[in-house]
Amino acid sequence: MEAEQERKRREIVHTSHSHHTVPIISAAEDLIPSSERHRSFLSLSSPIHPKNETQKSRTPRQSMEEEQSDGNKPHEAPTELRDWSDLTTVCLINIFQRLSLADRWLIAMRVCRSWSDAARDCCLYAALDLEPAFDASGAGRPDTAAWWTPAFQRRVDSMMRSVAEWSDGALKEVRVRHCSDEALCFLAERSPELLILSVRSSRGVTDRSMSKVAMSCTNLVELDISNCYEVSYRSIEIIGLNCPNLTTLKRNLLNWLDPSQHRGVIPEDYLNALPQDGDTEALSISRFMVKLKHLELRFSKFSGHGLMAIAEACKDLESLDLFGCANLTSRGIEQARAKLTKLIPNGLVKPNFYIPRSVFHTDRYGHWNLYDERFQTSVFQI
Repeated sequence: MEAEQERKRREIVHTSHSHHTVPIISAAEDLIPSSERHRSFLSLSSPIHPKNETQKSRTPRQSMEEEQSDGNKPHEAPTELRDWSDLTTVCLINIFQRLSLADRWLIAMRVCRSWSDAARDCCLYAALDLEPAFDASGAGRPDTAAWWTPAFQRRVDSMMRSVAEWSDGALKEVRVRHCSDEALCFLAERSPELLILSVRSSRGVTDRSMSKVAMSCTNLVELDISNCYEVSYRSIEIIGLNCPNLTTLKRNLLNWLDPSQHRGVIPEDYLNALPQDGDTEALSISRFMVKLKHLELRFSKFSGHGLMAIAEACKDLESLDLFGCANLTSRGIEQARAKLTKLIPNGLVKPNFYIPRSVFHTDRYGHWNLYDERFQTSVFQI
């Protein structure tokens, strides 16, 4: 009997020592319920608040003890239990820095008061990047119908407001979609150090919030306003005037050549609001954003005149994406390319696409053989 007790004692000691070799973050990840790991981060409708008073009195150690005391589970060898509630704030922040934004938001803030406070520390919010969550939730699709609803916009707005407050002015990168003017203004006022801003596919973003960004975030180096149809050339002008360090602009539009891929997902009224002033925007870029190095203008409706203006003014361009720009000719593209001497290899994306016959009318473009000159694409079909 004594020999058996001595064997068990040695097993416990060995288990205790082995635990100290496990990185602290691994144990923290073990606290994340599997059901929460698979939950969509984008389903949150408001900032996470600590649990009620009854729940707050339970520490992480107590929760683990209760789980192991479940009578339905088979008896296992005893293991050491750690009291995670005794970790200092510095240790907690060090752990949370290794977690994703979703895990901090969904898990850490819900454990107890000390974890919730640590998970809101400003050093954890230098960036708000929701793109991984969008990619995971979209399952490979660029958009889903639910994202274009007011309810979803309120969820994104709530997250933006929370992060803007918690960052305490340290926010440098924001990548979101489907936000509103109000939330973007709130964030811009509290983020003077912002360097990267991406608000693509935000139907609620207008020139008003872009003006606030221009006045408050003058260190901006990258801006993505793709598919923001309420943003006009005026925003390009004021951003260019107030953000001299801007080197990347993404002003892509939805595929208007084949809008069937968006029907049933994006509201019809928004699809019909496609900006038509492509040349005006191109001229604004050439006048106020001459330091650009990377420019994306997919499916823009600007012509060769606007393209030449950009090529003559933006001498530092290293990459230029013109995919889907149906109003450009191969001759105009080659003339512009000759002026862009700093383009990197494969830095120019030409407007190669398949154009359904129903999209264009012969009386506008003349004989069909003019397509070869106008679009010059090896994949063109009729």
